[in-house]
Amino acid sequence: MAPLIEIDDLSRRFGRVAALDGVSLAVEEGEWLVVMGPSGSGKTTLLNLLAGLDRPSAGRLAVAGSELSALGPRELARFRRETVGLVFQEFHLIPYLTALENVMLAQYVHSLTDRGEAVEALARVGLEERLEHLPSQLSGGEKQRLCVARALINHPRLILADEPTGNLDEDNERQVLEIFTGLHRRGQTLVLVTHNPEVAVLADRVVRLEHGRVAAAGVAAEKRVLQVVH
Repeated sequence: MAPLIEIDDLSRRFGRVAALDGVSLAVEEGEWLVVMGPSGSGKTTLLNLLAGLDRPSAGRLAVAGSELSALGPRELARFRRETVGLVFQEFHLIPYLTALENVMLAQYVHSLTDRGEAVEALARVGLEERLEHLPSQLSGGEKQRLCVARALINHPRLILADEPTGNLDEDNERQVLEIFTGLHRRGQTLVLVTHNPEVAVLADRVVRLEHGRVAAAGVAAEKRVLQVVH
């Protein structure tokens, strides 16, 4: 079976600047990959390409059998709706919609809304008591858990997360990481960008980017198991 993600000699240039320069990488279905590296190393650019939010300058990029560079705008939009769930450091929640409505909006963009399914998604991330709360009434950790519920609502094959714990305190970081750990145990494919080595050791594999190239790849030196509290 082919890997879920296949990247071969991938480059992305912005004028004379090479944000990515000849990256080759494969990610298996159900794998948790962490991408690390200094600021400006190409981490977010890689995630944007995987999400179909940007196009490569050269090279091959395939996700779930789709060659992304060959897709038109409408096909890319469908790919994003059906294949990818996105979690960002900035929450990008609609401020005048409740937690439940923010999740149901993601359903609507995909097809039809299902209140029961949205309630269940929020319950899975511990927000069953916050359904009618606006984003301004939620803590930072609750907002990020809401973002995870929103990303999962359409059952994507791939979750992409860019510094999802970067703005959280230690307790909220742990709660969010428990959710990712549970998803991984159930077979979800995760690609997560982070600067935090404490996050990296939860993953199956770590790739380090420097100057747009893969500088190192392998299993975290001391992989640890996070005990998920249900």
